[in-house]
Amino acid sequence: MESFLEQYGYLALILGTFMEGEVAILVASSLIHLGLFQFPATVVVAFLGSFISDWVYYLIGRFNGKYFVAHRPALAARVEPVTQFFIRHKLQILFSYRFLYGFRIIIPLVVGMSGLRPMVYLVYSLVSGLVWATLVSTFGYWVGRLFELRAKSFEENFLLIVLGFGAFGLMVGYFIRRMATRKMKLSEPEH
Repeated sequence: MESFLEQYGYLALILGTFMEGEVAILVASSLIHLGLFQFPATVVVAFLGSFISDWVYYLIGRFNGKYFVAHRPALAARVEPVTQFFIRHKLQILFSYRFLYGFRIIIPLVVGMSGLRPMVYLVYSLVSGLVWATLVSTFGYWVGRLFELRAKSFEENFLLIVLGFGAFGLMVGYFIRRMATRKMKLSEPEH
């Protein structure tokens, strides 16, 4: 595992940010103190992976959003309330959407469909992406230090560590998503 991470660790991290960004970053950053990753490089790679992923969805929304959503009924059901919420809270959403677990695909898609200019989205995605990658990497680093993860114990418990970070992320995401959904419902205009 150690030789794999030394050779392909950053590639695995950038690919991981496309799937479960937080888990990939937390695992990588928890191994910084072992020398398997470097903090600045982890932040930069995590940022780049999430930045590219977000821009893919933004561009899909901008150039083909209606068609893309129309052919995905489950996604279509979520687009309207998120769109209304985005219209009312544009600046707050642009800065914080990476922290709204469960919304990280749909929000860039909705932002692209909204017609927001690319330069405006670029500024917000740069700032929020760097803040997000730095905070998540810092948290993972301190978890690794706190539990003094060793390469051998990491290998032996890899699945448990990933599941633990995943469960933690899901719990946090559940509560954040619940609060955001509640806020969306509270701010809906009465008919």
